[in-house]
Amino acid sequence: MSEDASMQQSEIGWKKVVVLDRFRSGRSLSPLRQAEAYWLALCGETGVPRRSQIDPRALGNILEHSFILERVSRRAARFRLAGDHLTALAGMDLRGTPFTALFADEARAEAGAILQRVFTAPAVAELRLQTSLSARAPALEARMLLLPLATEDGDVARALGVLVADTTLRAPPVRFDIANRLLRPVATAPQAPAQAPVQTEDPGQAEDPPKPLALTISPASRSTDGFAEARTALEGQPPHLRLIK
Repeated sequence: MSEDASMQQSEIGWKKVVVLDRFRSGRSLSPLRQAEAYWLALCGETGVPRRSQIDPRALGNILEHSFILERVSRRAARFRLAGDHLTALAGMDLRGTPFTALFADEARAEAGAILQRVFTAPAVAELRLQTSLSARAPALEARMLLLPLATEDGDVARALGVLVADTTLRAPPVRFDIANRLLRPVATAPQAPAQAPVQTEDPGQAEDPPKPLALTISPASRSTDGFAEARTALEGQPPHLRLIK
C-alpha cells in the first residue's frame, strides 16, 4: 500500500471513532481546542492567518504547550519557539532543532510527509501520538495539532503547533510514534485557485515549496500584536516560550 493510500485510510478510519476531549487519565485536551478556535477566528479570505497576527496574550494559558515551526525544506521544519511542556518531554531546549526531534526514527519520514501536507495543501493536522511500552516506563500518549500560518509575503511557511502529553513524568527524551492522523484541508478564497486544497495529492509528488524566505522582519511587524520576536511581548507572564535569536 502506498504512503498516500495509507494516510487516506488512516484519516478515514479516525473519522469512525469519537475523538475524546480527555486522555484516559482524565487530563484535558482543551489546549488543542483553544488554539484551533483562536486560529479559526483569525482566518481571513485566504484561509490562513499570518504569523504576525498571533498574539501570545490570547494563548496565555496554553503557552507551555505551544510552539512555532519554520519550514526549511520540502518535508522539514525547525522549532522557532517551544513551550516548557515540550522542553520537559524532549529533555532539551528545542529551539532551532528539527521538528522530527520529537519522533522515533521509524516515524520521522511520516512526520515529514504530514508537514508537507500542512504547508502545501494547506491543511490542519491532528496527530495521535504514543510511545512504545518498555520495561523501564509505561506507554505515553499525546496529541498534537498543527495549524498553518503565512508569512507577510503570503507564503505558507510557518505553523502554530500545540502538544499535550498525558504526563511529563516519563524520563526524557521522549520520542513518539504516530498512531493516527487526521488532515483537514483549509478553505481558501475563490479568487485564489492556485492555493486550493489538494485532497488526493501524493506527498511524494507534491509541488516544491516557494523559494526560501529571508528572516528579516519589517519594523511594522515588530509589535506585540504577533508572536513577537522581542521578549517584551511576554512581559508579565511566565517564560513558557523560549526564543531563537
